[in-house]
Amino acid sequence: MEKLVIEGGRPLTGAIKIHGAKNAALPILAAGMMAEGTIEISNVPDLSDIQVMLSILRALGCRTDHHEDTVTVNTSTAHSHHIPESLMSQMRSSIFLMGPLLARFGRVQVYQPGGCAIGERKIDLHLSGLIALGAEIEESGNTIVCTAKELRGAEIVLDFPSVGATENIMMAATMAKGLTTISNAAREPEIQDLQNFLNAMGAKIIGAGTDTITIEGVSELTPCTYRIIPDRIVAGTMMIAAAVTRGNVTLENVYPAHLTSAIHVLKRAGVQIAIHGDIINVSCLSRPKSVERIVTSPHPSFPTDLQSQIMVLLSLADGLSIVKETVFEGRFKHVDELSRMGADIRLDLNSAFVKGVPRLYGATVEATDLRAGAALVIAGLAAQGTTVIEQIHHIDRGYDRIELMLSRLGAHIHRVSPVPSE
Repeated sequence: MEKLVIEGGRPLTGAIKIHGAKNAALPILAAGMMAEGTIEISNVPDLSDIQVMLSILRALGCRTDHHEDTVTVNTSTAHSHHIPESLMSQMRSSIFLMGPLLARFGRVQVYQPGGCAIGERKIDLHLSGLIALGAEIEESGNTIVCTAKELRGAEIVLDFPSVGATENIMMAATMAKGLTTISNAAREPEIQDLQNFLNAMGAKIIGAGTDTITIEGVSELTPCTYRIIPDRIVAGTMMIAAAVTRGNVTLENVYPAHLTSAIHVLKRAGVQIAIHGDIINVSCLSRPKSVERIVTSPHPSFPTDLQSQIMVLLSLADGLSIVKETVFEGRFKHVDELSRMGADIRLDLNSAFVKGVPRLYGATVEATDLRAGAALVIAGLAAQGTTVIEQIHHIDRGYDRIELMLSRLGAHIHRVSPVPSE
């Protein structure tokens, strides 16, 4: 397995461009299945999750091409409603295809999805939403078969503002007869991006970004050309990396409005942030300050996807900070690894008590999931000595060659591939 090797202790300086959002690109690629013809999506990052999604689309009969940051998908040859289990097990986001395939073919066969092991992430809200639209669900072991002779609009109230369930229901409702309202909908920017893409294909959706989304069903969608929003989690990760290393970094191609809560927390920690349009400059020339309390919660609150990264900053801050995780109960797996690098963190149920230490030390650590891996990279950049990160395939799910991004900012980081045995 490949590893990342980091020589720490160097401030990050310079400018980088933030790539497109994985969590926007995946549902948008799935949604393209509902329009017969060729869609063209730009600002798509080259990530393992994206490659898995394109493999699934090809398994369904589509023709795909990924050149630089542009993906084209010809859906006119799609013929299958069955997503192979081997591909679904690699990526949780494959569940996004339930709504589009049900809308196009009236039938979809899937399996319980895979992905990062960060806690219980049931798909019951996806299924109950599709049932409300008129679908019938049959479950047998690990297999889920969903059928619908006709999808009909409905009033759907989500028990929790699930991003994936909101998006799946939106896509299915786009071609349902009548009006659908989703109450307690997730409000993430990626949902707004999906709405904009669907509307560009001819859908009639309003309300994304609020807690109520209204979809007026249409009979047909047509292919379009579309550009994905920048990745706010990658941007947030790089902002934290700049602060942790006492650097001065300029991020280009950023939507600051998507990062309001993260920017607020970083400013509370004493980080200097200047915003000019779609450019953010981050600098931190002195030791950061502790932050009394951070609580992760659905957007627009502090994102769970930045919880592990901000904990690295707090590990080196002056004082005691408390981080409460309310979204995924398994999202503290990075704590043991950070502790091996010298961090002083105590866990109590879903809260972490982080006491700042003068420095971290290089160690061999393991990325247990995508965002934990990003946190370990940040820790390695700040640590004294050499850090080796194993299981980096998790990191490759959400960061397009993270070592190249950081090398452009002066980091001493490189990828080591295993030597093939003779």
